[in-house]
Amino acid sequence: MSELVTMEAVMTTPSLDELSRKVDALSAQLQNVTDYIEDQRRRQRERDELKDDLIPIVNDMYLAAVEELSQIEPYVRLEDILHLLKRLARNTHNIENMLDQLESLNDLLQDLGPIFNEAFLAAVTKLDEMERKGYFENFRQGFYIIDNIVEAFGPEDVKALGDNIVTILTTVREMTQPEVMETVQNLTARMREVEEKPEQVDTSFIGLLRQLRDPHTRRGLALTLQMLKAMGEEQPGSGSRKANGQTH
Repeated sequence: MSELVTMEAVMTTPSLDELSRKVDALSAQLQNVTDYIEDQRRRQRERDELKDDLIPIVNDMYLAAVEELSQIEPYVRLEDILHLLKRLARNTHNIENMLDQLESLNDLLQDLGPIFNEAFLAAVTKLDEMERKGYFENFRQGFYIIDNIVEAFGPEDVKALGDNIVTILTTVREMTQPEVMETVQNLTARMREVEEKPEQVDTSFIGLLRQLRDPHTRRGLALTLQMLKAMGEEQPGSGSRKANGQTH
């Protein structure tokens, strides 16, 4: 009987290898627990350090907020802030759409940026070319001319000019016709020749008669007489006005 008990005790007693494995497993678990506790202690120290660093900042922010709010306290009430928050909550969809539009606009501006840059460089180049050609200097002189016109003409003169602007422009258009400009150019050139060489002009009576035989001279004389006739003709209605003035 005793032999049977001894054999059962030997069979149920764990071996050294099994005990060693259990001890290793227990040691690993203890190490994990130790690491976990050390990690928790480290995190607690970090939280304590962060809290110590944030407390002065939060206190300063709180004091600054209290000071700022005390300045706007007469103008802002709690009901106004709550009303604003409610409006923001109700218009969340609209705000989101507005943000989408702003993003689209930002994308559009980014796409148009190179085009604007090229247009700006082209404008700068053109302005530089205009400055080198003297456009701006001529503009300044044009303002000088306008100043002289303003000083020389009063409101009545400007009104009279406006009343007759159609007639003036019509006259200018007729004067700028090619044949008229050619005639003026020839007349100017001939007058310049006469001024430069007056000795070649025969002003004697015989010389004048001789010039009358020239068809061009006779044609010019006829045109001059027609111009003098047109200048001497009375305008329509002037005769009646003259008669009325004599009657009075």
